[in-house]
Amino acid sequence: MTITVDSTAVRVLAPPLPARLSLTPKTTLAGQLDGAWWPRSRNLDAELPTLLDALDETWGRITRVTVNPTHWPVIPHRVPVTGHAVHVGWFIEQDPDKLILLSRRGGRWDLLVIPPEAEPAAAARLMSAAAIPGSVLTAGALLTAEAVTGSAVEARGREDAWETEGGACMSPFGYPMGCRFGPPSTDTWR
Repeated sequence: MTITVDSTAVRVLAPPLPARLSLTPKTTLAGQLDGAWWPRSRNLDAELPTLLDALDETWGRITRVTVNPTHWPVIPHRVPVTGHAVHVGWFIEQDPDKLILLSRRGGRWDLLVIPPEAEPAAAARLMSAAAIPGSVLTAGALLTAEAVTGSAVEARGREDAWETEGGACMSPFGYPMGCRFGPPSTDTWR
């Protein structure tokens, strides 16, 4: 059997999706975090270039990134970014939910890393909380608070569903049991 491969075929690659990022506004209030990043996967090779390109105009050229290896299965030594390569390091002492970025000019920025599998509503709450100027909450504290808040929001949603689906007039299997709503008909009161 012979297989012919056309090496001249043009490959059309989809443009990369924009970085999901929320940054703290520039103020004199220094906080624990400079914003939040919500990657689409746990693949640093694929995720970092989009993030760093998005930050290039705001913070200048990022030259180093550090992570905690807890949530990243593979940590490359270098990641190619537009026009240069960024060194990636890891420290087990670093907060596992934080990414540290260092620039050539000596700047340092700490970003909360929102888990890729997070629900969009939870990610939106975390991105807003991490971008509050002067916040004293750490990355771990924000994720813990979201776990509690998210559970409360979910419980409230279940309660609202109970109230709107008919409550006690539903069978244990979720089917209406033939209960009537509203005032009784005039024939009933004789």
